[in-house]
Amino acid sequence: MTTPEDAHLREVGDRIEALVTKLGSHADPRTRAEVDELVRLLVELYGAGLHRILTIVDESGPGATGLFARFLDDQLVASLLVLHDLHPLDLPARVRAALERARASLDGVARGAGVELVGIEEGEPPVVHLRLAAPGHGCGSPGAALREAVEAELRRAVPEVRVEVEAETVLPPPRSVPVALRRRAG
Repeated sequence: MTTPEDAHLREVGDRIEALVTKLGSHADPRTRAEVDELVRLLVELYGAGLHRILTIVDESGPGATGLFARFLDDQLVASLLVLHDLHPLDLPARVRAALERARASLDGVARGAGVELVGIEEGEPPVVHLRLAAPGHGCGSPGAALREAVEAELRRAVPEVRVEVEAETVLPPPRSVPVALRRRAG
């Protein structure tokens, strides 16, 4: 669930990106270079600070394990850890963990649904290929809701990827209908 604070921070991120793009497209090459350097130095400074915070927490002892788990569960903190290459889990592990969380919630959307990781394609951005199996029951099939639930979990856990979903409808087995044959009197 997105909180008002999360929405505000997303707006802040979008505004920063828009300003960097606007300033970066400035006609003067010297100004463009200075904007690029400013952004690089700010990211480096905040990354170093975040790394130092993690080191201090890690050195604080066994009680820090729960705190690290909270960092990883927080969407903003986890995305900063990814940005600064400080996240303890690599991309495939984060994708698998997100899919496990998605699978746990799929029965609430549709019984018999499933999601399978087909592969992760390297690139900028990396592409996660999934196969989604949704039970088909004619009109109102829950496939769209399943896709949305899985994609939302992946966006939360691995925002740096693009998700491609191959959906298939799993039809229930046909029910056998007993046929009674009667001999005609004749």
